Amino acid sequence: MSGAPRHFTTQLAVIGSGIAGFAASIFAVNRKIATAQVGNTGAVAYTTGYLDLIGKLDGTPGVVGDPWQALQRLREIEPKHPLCRVAAGDVRQAFAEFTAFLGECGLAYSTPGAGNITALTPVGTLKQTLCVPATMAPGPRALAAKAPCVIVDFRGLKGFSGAEVVANLRQRWPQLTTQRIGFPGMDRGEVYPEVMARALEVPATREKLAAALNGVAGSAGIIGLPAMLGMYRPDHVRAELERLTGREIFEIPTMPPSVPGIRLRELFQQVLPQRGVTLIPQQRVAALSFDGDGATLALSDSFGPIRIHAQAVILATGRLLSGGLEAHPAGIREHLLDLPVTQPAARADWYRERYTDPRGHPLHRAGIEVDDSFRPLTRAGRRYDERLFAAGVILAHQDWIRGRSGAGIAIATAFKAVTEAERFLAGRS
Repeated sequence: MSGAPRHFTTQLAVIGSGIAGFAASIFAVNRKIATAQVGNTGAVAYTTGYLDLIGKLDGTPGVVGDPWQALQRLREIEPKHPLCRVAAGDVRQAFAEFTAFLGECGLAYSTPGAGNITALTPVGTLKQTLCVPATMAPGPRALAAKAPCVIVDFRGLKGFSGAEVVANLRQRWPQLTTQRIGFPGMDRGEVYPEVMARALEVPATREKLAAALNGVAGSAGIIGLPAMLGMYRPDHVRAELERLTGREIFEIPTMPPSVPGIRLRELFQQVLPQRGVTLIPQQRVAALSFDGDGATLALSDSFGPIRIHAQAVILATGRLLSGGLEAHPAGIREHLLDLPVTQPAARADWYRERYTDPRGHPLHRAGIEVDDSFRPLTRAGRRYDERLFAAGVILAHQDWIRGRSGAGIAIATAFKAVTEAERFLAGRS
């Protein structure tokens, strides 16, 4: 039997627990905006840990080496794309501020630079990304130098194969080899990256693993491992393994859900409450309403009903995977406010006949419309409410999968939404 509702009052409520939602909370905290964040399980754990801006541009052969030049080109060919609604200087500041926050909290990232980094995928193919975790940064450098390197995988580990990585990179990286070993204390049956990562927080496990690595590395001065170098202090774990082995070590993402994604999710959930955010994770907002006093979010947990009263709201609920949009026989709908969704005219038009059609699938560009202040629009083209803003891949006119731009859209639009929300809140004071 549930009790009386618990009430929270805040300046800003962020709905969503993906990269966009957490980025919005980070930007709000940095601006000393009282913030509450709520959302069911987001897709953070399914990320590789890479932070892409733009990796592929429609109509352009090959991959994107300079994402800033690609951003300028995107403004010319797709002016409605969410990234084109954010000034280039703001995109740069958003990435710099986001990665700096992660570094301050113990999860170091490469600094966003002038060009993309050519990074390794779980299967040994290559992708372009703007920022990588510090634990992965030596990999792209070793690839560029074609340095002698051994990829070590583990008996019983599924979703990552050193032989596959080497096979796919053999022509580009001739001195890349692979070895397979058993993980200390887990050499029977299946092993899991998350369990291995938590085990490596223990010094004795690191010592045993270092001895095993030295036994197979031969003359290679660089070792690549599946992403498992600790959960809470990966930079420390990596440094300790490098000290114990006398070799440079880097991580490669595994198939999702991946340790780098889980690291991000757990860091956000631990650090943001310490910075003053009222965080209610793993819960879905059942209703959102606006009145003369502001906005009210209605939800509940195992202890009963919760009501959050906010002066402004950022909607960062994601797309179909995260539940921000829902697919129904009659079409795609936004579940919380029934905001109009830009989408193909008929369900038959959601997909093209060939899965690998280079044009992509129209469904992947569905989303809600916003104005230049990132306020959602009604069917009549008017703002739904002055106090409502939106960020992330719920926004229309982008296919973040094909563009390799998911993190970029999330971080840049969250920055813009918080900037506009801050301006609105300042006008109320």
